[in-house]
Amino acid sequence: MTEHRVDDLAAFPADFLWGVATSAYQIEGAAGDEGRAPSIWDTFCRTPGKVANGDTGDVACDHYHRWREDIALMRELGVTAYRFSVAWPRVVPLGDGRVNRAGLDFYDRLVDALLEVGVTPFPTLYHWDLPQALQDRGGWPSRDTAERFGEYAAVVAGALGDRVRDWATLNEPLCSAWIGHLQGDMAPGLTDLTAAVRASYHLHLGHGRAVAAIRAAAPEARVGIVNNLSPCEPATDREADRAAAVRADGHGNRWWLDPLHGRGYPQDMVELYGVELPTRTGDLAAIAAPLDWLGLNYYFRTVVADDPTGAPPYARQVYLPGVPRTAMDWEVHPGGLETMLMRLTEEYGARRILVTENGSAYPDTVGPDDQVDDPERAAYLSAHLAACARAVRRGAPLAGYFAWSLLDNFEWAYGYEKRFGLVHVDYGTQRRTVKASGRRYAETVAAHQRRAQRVLR
Repeated sequence: MTEHRVDDLAAFPADFLWGVATSAYQIEGAAGDEGRAPSIWDTFCRTPGKVANGDTGDVACDHYHRWREDIALMRELGVTAYRFSVAWPRVVPLGDGRVNRAGLDFYDRLVDALLEVGVTPFPTLYHWDLPQALQDRGGWPSRDTAERFGEYAAVVAGALGDRVRDWATLNEPLCSAWIGHLQGDMAPGLTDLTAAVRASYHLHLGHGRAVAAIRAAAPEARVGIVNNLSPCEPATDREADRAAAVRADGHGNRWWLDPLHGRGYPQDMVELYGVELPTRTGDLAAIAAPLDWLGLNYYFRTVVADDPTGAPPYARQVYLPGVPRTAMDWEVHPGGLETMLMRLTEEYGARRILVTENGSAYPDTVGPDDQVDDPERAAYLSAHLAACARAVRRGAPLAGYFAWSLLDNFEWAYGYEKRFGLVHVDYGTQRRTVKASGRRYAETVAAHQRRAQRVLR
């Protein structure tokens, strides 16, 4: 999207947030510095065969030491908001009890520096790096972890809530529960349906506890949660495939949205899983605490076929021929972003939505002129921003867009093989280079801001 796409830019409100996003374990490094304790991802990375090339987040992008340089990159891009995550094992190393002042001070300095340059901080309290000490005591399948998460939220909000207004509790709890406890492809690497369902419930309960804690510490806070959502479509018109798409939607969307909106857990999925939920009096009301905004992470559409011999939801993803894909083998389908924005608006009554992640991985190379030309990523950004604009015209209350990611980084089980950044990182030297897609994004932000200034005048 360049400046001449005035129709798209005109759709966004004058105060639209243009952001970039990262997460602590993926960029910070400094895994053993200044009192940080191990997380479940430190342990998972050291489990043979779990992460490509045996990579770890020990150094990552060394953001813990280079954060000033990274804020300078945000200024170069012209973004107005930065979504980052707070590392629980850096702030409360054992999950509860003693607060590590050095770790908390890091985020204190980061917030101050962002505000000084006019970038709005958007901290996420949990982006998958559970303290290993809590995992040793049961992890998310245990109710105790949800209670400890509320206490941790109170610590962070108490320290930063005088300056930070916008908060996210959890990032993509689906990944924590289903991929981490059912599929085993993310930390803690379990393949246990009962543990996965209980983890999903306690993640939601932890969210509810954190909402209350943040609002108690910072009454003016605007609190949300971030879910990765995907429209689910049947591969064929067969009844079995249509039913599989309904199950996939329940597994990937409704299970994560319905409880937040006071609808409880979808009964069809409760019956499908066959796991009793560990509900206590007051839990569902806590989980459904009113939200100030909903965060949508969108990457691809899900096309499925019936798979009765597989694992819940008994739906196998189908890869349609002739469809463009990213280096993650994810389908490029911008229309799915518009679909999900309208669903949150029309079915769930969202009053404020943020696209908290959207981006693509491609095999970038640094050219002889020290430039990174990535036309596919630039086109991906433009097409998805156009989908956002269409949704806004249809009434979606979209207030901001955060590109994933500011930096190339540690991409979980893929290690350092996949690059999502608007900024290229040479992991050997830590040199940062803004890619062509980053420059395109900066042009878009600047063009919208010029238009907004004309409108406000």
